[in-house]
Amino acid sequence: MTYLTRATAAVGAVLAAAGLLAAGPAHAAPRDRLTGNWLHLTVVKGESGNGPTRSTLLLCDPPRGGHARAAEACAELAATGGDIGRIPPEHVFCPALYSPVAVHAHGRWNGRPVDFRQTYTNTCVMNAHTGAVFALDA
Repeated sequence: MTYLTRATAAVGAVLAAAGLLAAGPAHAAPRDRLTGNWLHLTVVKGESGNGPTRSTLLLCDPPRGGHARAAEACAELAATGGDIGRIPPEHVFCPALYSPVAVHAHGRWNGRPVDFRQTYTNTCVMNAHTGAVFALDA
């Protein structure tokens, strides 16, 4: 059984708008058709990893896609060569609230594959360590 989530539909809409989906029978768009720097970003809330999920495609040549802060996220990624783990953490005070958030990014940056996974104790900590990259809400 196949389920189509809003996130999957949004990624499909972005790919269609970018002209990356071919007309005809329903087929998954091959990721190798995407050029330049791009990441498919997913944020899942909840301890078991099956909570509310947000997902989008970030295209960075030029910054576009369904990401609310695409230009800022692309600039942060460009400064680290696409390595999300090297984004300098912000010095902010985050509450000691345990509300886990799991993030995943996969795609290509400067011709190299990107696969980043991390779980943070809450959204504030996630934002402090990843900047605008996983800030999928406006």
